[in-house]
Amino acid sequence: MLRLCILAVSLSLAVAVPYVPLLGAKELPSLPRIVGGEDAMAGEFPYQVSIQKQGLFGRSHICGASVLNEHHVLTAAHCLKGANANSLYVVLGEYDLSKTSGDEQVIIAGELVIHEHYDGTTFTNDVGIIRLVPSITFNDMVKAVELPTQMGLVAVGTECITTGWGATVEGGSSSNILQKVTVPVVSDSDCRASYGITDIADHMLCAGVLEGGKDACQGDSGGPFVCAGVQHGITSWGYGCARPDFPGVYTEVAYFVDWINHHSA
Repeated sequence: MLRLCILAVSLSLAVAVPYVPLLGAKELPSLPRIVGGEDAMAGEFPYQVSIQKQGLFGRSHICGASVLNEHHVLTAAHCLKGANANSLYVVLGEYDLSKTSGDEQVIIAGELVIHEHYDGTTFTNDVGIIRLVPSITFNDMVKAVELPTQMGLVAVGTECITTGWGATVEGGSSSNILQKVTVPVVSDSDCRASYGITDIADHMLCAGVLEGGKDACQGDSGGPFVCAGVQHGITSWGYGCARPDFPGVYTEVAYFVDWINHHSA
């Protein structure tokens, strides 16, 4: 299944799904969680954000995001589609979802901004922003991520890090401890050979080990894909998690820098 941050549903055929639990949307490709990775250290990725949804029994993690500035975080559009801002919380300084360390900042979402050309079927333009009031307090545990320049693309083969609290195995439960995994950028041609020529748009970036075993998974959607300290991707979708020949698919941030800057000013 495609791995949107959606809850996986067993199907007889593999379907692309975001890596996140869908918010009132139809079943789509599965969204990822980190597979084949390891525990991050507390404070190692101070730009990492947990988007949580308020339920009857408290808050639960649904997507990742990254800190842009004092009032905005960057995530995937599919994490916000169908959501109500007053039911979403942005948690900064998070590390272990099972307990409170005192480093967390919990801010209720303000305005949800979804790219005007986002397509929930193809996952094109899968980028969104959450505006926050009050503002984020920066410290050693909470810092903004660096973005590339407009069209400042990352080279094929570059080793990059994806992080999140998603499932560690396809169809499994999410991790309480923030996970990290290093994967290389895959060429568009190799990615299209796996998914199909029309499924991978120019503004998508693929990364993973073609023999499988390392990837994002359900619950990692919206999280950052960072190369040498610069966020080049937003975790978006894929077929299953860490399957051979199917790298993870990310929104390529360099194509959207102007849009991001405009909506986070």
